[in-house]
Amino acid sequence: MIRINLAPPSAKTRGAGLGAPDANLGLIFGVAFLVLLGVLGAYWWKVSSDVAWLSAEIERNEREKMRLSALIAEGQRFKREKEDLERRVNAIETLARNQARPAYLIDAMADLLPADLWLTRMEEKGQQLRLAGTTYSSVALSDFMSNLKASGKFKEVDLVESRQDLTRSPRMITFEVSCHFEI
Repeated sequence: MIRINLAPPSAKTRGAGLGAPDANLGLIFGVAFLVLLGVLGAYWWKVSSDVAWLSAEIERNEREKMRLSALIAEGQRFKREKEDLERRVNAIETLARNQARPAYLIDAMADLLPADLWLTRMEEKGQQLRLAGTTYSSVALSDFMSNLKASGKFKEVDLVESRQDLTRSPRMITFEVSCHFEI
């Protein structure tokens, strides 16, 4: 035979089966909910303070960027002016260096020309110098070439062309000499 107990359980048997003390679940969940709200509130407060700090940092960095951009622009302007001045100085130095060469050439030539010899053309390409002129005698032309060689400033002195016009009186010799001028 089977017995069925339809009576409500007694207080003794209710707690005895679970082995846990009687606790109010509503109170436990209420406390857990309050703790959870406290943790979420603290997290929200930390995040909002981080956002405020980062916003202030961004604003400080933007002000610094504006200040530095003005300095950078001024530095770039000085750099451009410096490059322009360097270019000008280099141009002046090159001009002064190249300007002295013709003066030295003319000065050297004035000391070497015989009395009865005239230069009609001087042409310089690189180091090569071509001199053209006229004279009354071949001796003056020979003296001129000897003077060029002896000066030490003119190297590789060669007579390119020499013509004497027999139809005119006095007879003129036209010539062309090539050499290298070295300062």
